[in-house]
Amino acid sequence: MEKLIITSADKAGIYQEILPQIEGVISYETDLIANTANVAAILKEAFDFFWVGFYFVKEEMQQLVLGPFQGPLACTRIKYGKGVCGSAWKQQQTLVVPDVEKFPGHIACSSLSRSEIVVPIFKNGNVVAVLDIDSKELATFDHTDAQYLEALAQMLEKVF
Repeated sequence: MEKLIITSADKAGIYQEILPQIEGVISYETDLIANTANVAAILKEAFDFFWVGFYFVKEEMQQLVLGPFQGPLACTRIKYGKGVCGSAWKQQQTLVVPDVEKFPGHIACSSLSRSEIVVPIFKNGNVVAVLDIDSKELATFDHTDAQYLEALAQMLEKVF
């Protein structure tokens, strides 16, 4: 893939265009870091989100550890059940947060982040990572994002 191709102007249309491109990128690569780095880059480029990245589960430490990302400096470790990422891991479900200031225990890696979506990635029924996306705008994420990002998470299961 030389260039990301986006012709749609609406959110669902953009997801429908980039998901097959992501599938193409990850289907020929077996390295976890390479694949998650490319996925973060594609999502950041397609939507111009403030921050897009992955946190990997480290069960023995009960922490998420920062993986590949696009955006400004990020929190390196997040405890199980803490913040939006740790809560998505604990609850084993996608969390859409329209206003991070109203999320109990939100971890502010950047004061510029206003809304967030976190999608768990499963392998054999266990959360192995989370995809975290932040926006500078309030209420950026909705059911459409959740639907397509959960499909992406299922796609990524095979690279973990």
